[in-house]
Amino acid sequence: MTVALKKPPRSARKPKGDGHMRRGEILAAAEKIFIAEGYAGATIRKIADAVGVSSTALYMHFRDKDQILLEIGKEAIEQLLSINVALSQEPIDAVEKVRRMLDAYMRFAFENPNTYQLVFCGSNEAISVEKQQAVSDLGDRCFDEFSGPIREIAAAGRLKTGTAESAAQVLWAACHGIVSLVITKPSRNWAPAEELMQVTLDGVMHGLIADR
Repeated sequence: MTVALKKPPRSARKPKGDGHMRRGEILAAAEKIFIAEGYAGATIRKIADAVGVSSTALYMHFRDKDQILLEIGKEAIEQLLSINVALSQEPIDAVEKVRRMLDAYMRFAFENPNTYQLVFCGSNEAISVEKQQAVSDLGDRCFDEFSGPIREIAAAGRLKTGTAESAAQVLWAACHGIVSLVITKPSRNWAPAEELMQVTLDGVMHGLIADR
């Protein structure tokens, strides 16, 4: 038997701060629906229902589901960019900077599996290139901050193979590979996340970078 749920009465005026909280609720609900039903299957109505608001109320925060998806990506990459910028300014060895950036990247993925899967493991082909440009530019800035200390390592002659560009790509891809597999295939008998992160970092860092 299906029981119809009554919606709570809507107040004439939302309390201060409620709009920001509601926006976060929409993004969190949208993440789950995008992952469960794909881009095509996710609709404004489904997202609104999950949050407990009308479609009209949701449109007060986001004009369409493209904007919701792009906002999720923008917030995720901004967090990672902020981490990379802060670490790049630390007065520490370039190798340690790279390791800390990669460690932070994997921790972000494991702590935010829905966001990571949606932003880094999915395809946004349904969204126009023009709409994606701002998020793409953020991603480029984030990767460039990560690549900076790798260029320092290469300039010091410490790369065992490849160039700064190829080393940066391989280091990122290795970390992305392990976290994306763990997140998307949770039924596998994976070792603890902390151990996987350390083994990955030890392997790729020692494989590519020579000791002084």
